[in-house]
Amino acid sequence: MLRRPLYLSALRRAIDGTFREFTRAWGETIEAIFYPLLRFLVWFEDLLLATPWPIIILVLCGLAYAGARSWKITIGAGVCLMVIGFFGMWEDTMSTLAIISVATFLCILVGIPLGVMMARYDRAQSIITPILDVMQTIPSFVYLIPVVMLLGIGKVPGLLAVCIYALPPIVRLTNLGIRLVDKQVMEAADAFGASYKEKLFGVQIPLALPNIFAGVNQTIMMALSMVVIASMIGVQGLGVPVLRAISNQYLALGLMNGLAIVALAIIFDRVSQTYGKRLQAYRETGHD
Repeated sequence: MLRRPLYLSALRRAIDGTFREFTRAWGETIEAIFYPLLRFLVWFEDLLLATPWPIIILVLCGLAYAGARSWKITIGAGVCLMVIGFFGMWEDTMSTLAIISVATFLCILVGIPLGVMMARYDRAQSIITPILDVMQTIPSFVYLIPVVMLLGIGKVPGLLAVCIYALPPIVRLTNLGIRLVDKQVMEAADAFGASYKEKLFGVQIPLALPNIFAGVNQTIMMALSMVVIASMIGVQGLGVPVLRAISNQYLALGLMNGLAIVALAIIFDRVSQTYGKRLQAYRETGHD
């Protein structure tokens, strides 16, 4: 049997010790920083749970129709939500919807500015791209370790884990969308004396919206795929029954809650994809 070199063991112990000391010194401060986010997440989840289910279904169906402009998708979303409620998975679904919505909002809030910065500065792209590669390829269980060590078990660590996993698509596709804007259009904007801010908000972002919404779509899908893993560190939702089903070999329980996650994924996917196609058609034809 080959022995590991002593310097590797020493390095590993040094890293563990340093991070442990950092956690003890700054853990409470970091928790205080994320406390407003925790309060907002708890408030939003309580709001969804306290609102009568017919109102929730009507609101979600209204949003689905506003995004997709399709009665088939809207009716399908309503039927899926009613079936979820009929089988007793409503509360878990609302908890999952709360964390996915907040995670997607945070990813958009952070991801679009990062994508814009990458599109403007090649050096920023060369620095950020490897970080995004690591975020996408590293096993999710690995970055759960430092998150849990810093913030413990609960909603915020789960939310951060979801955001880390779901952030790269929106950053990459925002960067790609802005870089793909026709150079002739940009030259025309320069000819009219447009400033960088005017070109960004008046030309580049509007023309890049289909790509940006494709990134939002992928971010939502990746966030939903983290639901079960996030349940391992105290996040309530559809992942908890699935995890319980895995532990106790309850096929029906795992299958039903897994299908509820699939139903949410299909609803979000169809609405965001259809909205992205509508934006693409608007860009190509000049009318809606």
